[in-house]
Amino acid sequence: MMKLDFDERDLRSLRVFCAVAEAGGFAAAERKLAMSKPSISRHVREVEARLGVRLCERGRSGFRLTPEGDVALDLASAAFQALGRIRPEIDAVHGILSGRLAIGIGEHTLTHPDCKLPEALTEMRRLAPGVEPQILVMTFNELAQSLNEGRVDLVIRGKYTDDRDFFHVPIYREIHRVYVADMVEKSKIPNLPLVYRQHPYVEQAIRSGRYHRGPNAAGLDSVAAMVATGFYQGMLPTHYGDLIKTRFNLTIEESSPVFQHEGCAIFSTARPISQRIKVFLNILKRVHSFRSERSSG
Repeated sequence: MMKLDFDERDLRSLRVFCAVAEAGGFAAAERKLAMSKPSISRHVREVEARLGVRLCERGRSGFRLTPEGDVALDLASAAFQALGRIRPEIDAVHGILSGRLAIGIGEHTLTHPDCKLPEALTEMRRLAPGVEPQILVMTFNELAQSLNEGRVDLVIRGKYTDDRDFFHVPIYREIHRVYVADMVEKSKIPNLPLVYRQHPYVEQAIRSGRYHRGPNAAGLDSVAAMVATGFYQGMLPTHYGDLIKTRFNLTIEESSPVFQHEGCAIFSTARPISQRIKVFLNILKRVHSFRSERSSG
């Protein structure tokens, strides 16, 4: 069996390869790394030579990872994340909190009146000035994926199902309803298609048989814009709907179902929780003072 002892240059080249893979190609990685394409190519070739396999295909057909490249990316990313935790975890032993705190949130999270993320970050800064927060806005599906892959420390997102892989800390409640434009005649509303976006409540509404699937939308603004035309219905969180309904003449559809869930700070149970995450979770609980239905008996 071949033994691989990576030196500092090998690790540097491996980081470059990871950056190329995550960026989706050499051209995008140039901007991310501030390196020339020939230099990036040299690093990737060195990693391939070191491992003895081809990690990616590049050419006129575009960039894509080989099966070996997929494995290398997953393992290298996990290794670099582990290396990045060494210093902060050692600092924590001495009572010093440091390192990155990556938080994933969905679009328009801060429009919820009960979401006090900025207040929590302010308190974290006061208690642990050595911790550097990083806020990443993602789609619903990207939040879970990023948490599973360890690209974020925690996410703020709705809890829709019980999942043993995640631990949920409730911080507020969110309600979703179906909206229509004021101009639409009541008799025509049942025939309007429901704008589709990847979300559990939209899927549930369509499965109920009351709504038929309409065109795809990538986010809340897209849904709202299409509903405002009068040709569609759309599922929106009520706190977001309250912000735009007057300007765009939207209203909650009379027979709309009511979907609600707890908005939670969520972290993975698959890896040890760091001290800085523990501190931040305690801050979130304190500033929100939220009592879930389950805990209220």
